[in-house]
Amino acid sequence: MELRNLDTERLTAEELETLIGARDYRMFLNPRNELYRRRKMGEKPPSRSEAIRLMAGEPNLIRRPVVISGERVVLGYDEAALRGLAGSGRPKRGGGKAL
Repeated sequence: MELRNLDTERLTAEELETLIGARDYRMFLNPRNELYRRRKMGEKPPSRSEAIRLMAGEPNLIRRPVVISGERVVLGYDEAALRGLAGSGRPKRGGGKAL
């Protein structure tokens, strides 16, 4: 398993573009983040390009953890989805990335 501390090793805009791919970029925004709340992003989401720019500059705006297994991505602590990635009753080590 590869781990990456987004506070010290920020994702670039290019990495975010690749990670988000065709997914809804709004799923990656952290609604608990102060900037998210201050800008009322839940009511008025930024454009995709603006959201990516903001997430690249403010890593706490990214919902975490981000767990990647192949083409599948789980955002935030979603126990059922994490178990699904593991393919069993308990998440297992190896074979993926956590950001």
